[in-house]
Order: sequence, then C-alpha cells, then structure tokens
Amino acid sequence: MAYPVVHGVTIPIDSQEVSPTIWAALTKGDYEAREVHLVTHAVQPNDRVLELGTGLGVVTSIMARVEGTYIWSFDANPSTAHLAARVIEANGHENVELTTGVLTAGTPKRFKFYIRRDLWMSSVYEHQGPYERTLDVISGDIDQFVAKHAINVVVMDIEGAEHGLLIDAALPGVERVFVELHDHLYGLIGVREIMAALAAKGFAYDPRASSGACLVFTRSEVTREYQLEQVNAR
Repeated sequence: MAYPVVHGVTIPIDSQEVSPTIWAALTKGDYEAREVHLVTHAVQPNDRVLELGTGLGVVTSIMARVEGTYIWSFDANPSTAHLAARVIEANGHENVELTTGVLTAGTPKRFKFYIRRDLWMSSVYEHQGPYERTLDVISGDIDQFVAKHAINVVVMDIEGAEHGLLIDAALPGVERVFVELHDHLYGLIGVREIMAALAAKGFAYDPRASSGACLVFTRSEVTREYQLEQVNAR
C-alpha cells in the first residue's frame, strides 16, 4: 500500500482511520501546510521543544529533523496519539517523547475533552460543534514540566486552550512560543488578553516568523538566521 507523503513525512495510516476532511488534506499534501512552513523558522538547532497538540505527528516530525533538537509532545486523545506514534516511528525519529495527556497552568485540573471526527477539532470546548465522545482528563503543570526538562521552545495547537494557558503560565526559561490562535472560540478580546499576558512575561510578537493565526513570540534579542535570510531577500 502506498501511504500519503506530506511535506516529506510518510503517513502510515489509511483512509478509514481519519475523517474524510483530514484524508483529503493528507492526499492533497496540504495538511497543516502553514504550520509546517512557519515552525521551521521558530525551531532552531539544539532546541528543547515542548509540543502541545501532537495531532498526526506531522509538525512533530518536521521539528524532529532539525539538528540537535529534542521534543516532548502531548496529545489528549489516545487514538490520535496512537496514530502520531506510528508516524513518528515510521519516519525514524528517536528524538521525540510522545505522551497521552494534557499540560495546563497551575495545579492539576479535571475537565472534559470532546472528541470529534475531525481530530483537529477535538477540544475542551463543548460548544465548538458535535462530538463523538468525551474523555475525563487530569492535567499536569506546564511550568513544572518546562523547568524539569529545560524547555526553551513551546509549540502549541490546542484548539482554544492556549487562552488560559498562555495567560496563567510563567514559562520559565522559554525563549520562543509558537501558537495557533483560535479566536472563533474566545474572540478578539481573548486574543488581546493573550498578547498582553505574553508581553507582561517579556515576550514580543515576531512578525517575521508569523502569519495569520499562527504566531511566534520571542524573548530573545538575538538576530536569528531566518531573520537575516528575509532581510537579504528584500
């Protein structure tokens, strides 16, 4: 069987294991295309990356190609994490630790996670749309995890949960945050709250590595290679 190859990542799954919408994106080769393009600018050699929202492991695999990186990745849905583990293994990445679970700010929290056919729509928001089932999830503390593993980059696509997390987490030692915003869930007021909270923590919005709802925030004042490339191209 010929499996889809997306952004150079082999996807060893078949059409029955994902929704028709996701299968179409995989076969067309445009699955998470914007995220893949931008995350290659956000993640640099030797970064220690915490990824929240593994999905199918495509972005994970792209980051794992960067020399010297190590990635800890979390997904709340065991079924999705199983598919992602298959993708990561098929592409030979040994620098990834994949965990089924959730990290939030502060003490552990219990909440419902709503599983939807389009896996990228699964979230903690019931009102986001029809769902197939729910999971009871207990979170871990993101700041404890970041400190324990000396994380310097956080990458997240967590369907709205970024709002509370980025407002409340301290993110000690983190230099860069790559986040996909979901303003349809918390509105432009929520976007403003996220931007203000990150600014208060010392992060600046980096327009050179951001596009649309996919944004990079940085605490680093170092001129990075991707910035020089863009300046020289003008």
